[in-house]
Amino acid sequence: MTVQGAEKLRQELNELKTVVRPRIIAAIAEAREHGDLKENAEYHAAREQQGFAEGRIKEIEAKLSNAQIIDVTEINAGGKVVFGATVDVLDVVTDEEHSYQIVGEDEADIKAGKISVTSPLARALIGKSVDDEAVLDAPGGQREFEILDVRYE
Repeated sequence: MTVQGAEKLRQELNELKTVVRPRIIAAIAEAREHGDLKENAEYHAAREQQGFAEGRIKEIEAKLSNAQIIDVTEINAGGKVVFGATVDVLDVVTDEEHSYQIVGEDEADIKAGKISVTSPLARALIGKSVDDEAVLDAPGGQREFEILDVRYE
């Protein structure tokens, strides 16, 4: 996991513990004041939200405790594509340039230009250097990418 990915999870965990959890507890308390809990939809909805929030808290805590956090700015990879690197590539067929950061599975977001280290494109890029070509076996056939730049940000 990258440093940015870990920080984002820590922020979400803090939000869940300091904002969401107290709000749900207050909603449950208010719903209990309405009386009969068997037919109290607000109570059941609040309890369901509590279950989801507590599950997410446990999930994030587990991910953070088991994660190996890598600070890409401290890596001396000698210009090679490694985990955490940002890679500028040229699609040889379409002549389009793209920029991707190779991140952990939990951080992947293609719209933000972050691809999972386990994705076919990332696997094709890892270990390559500037001016190398990476060939990706895609469902529509092979795609070739030329590596234009590798940055460790």
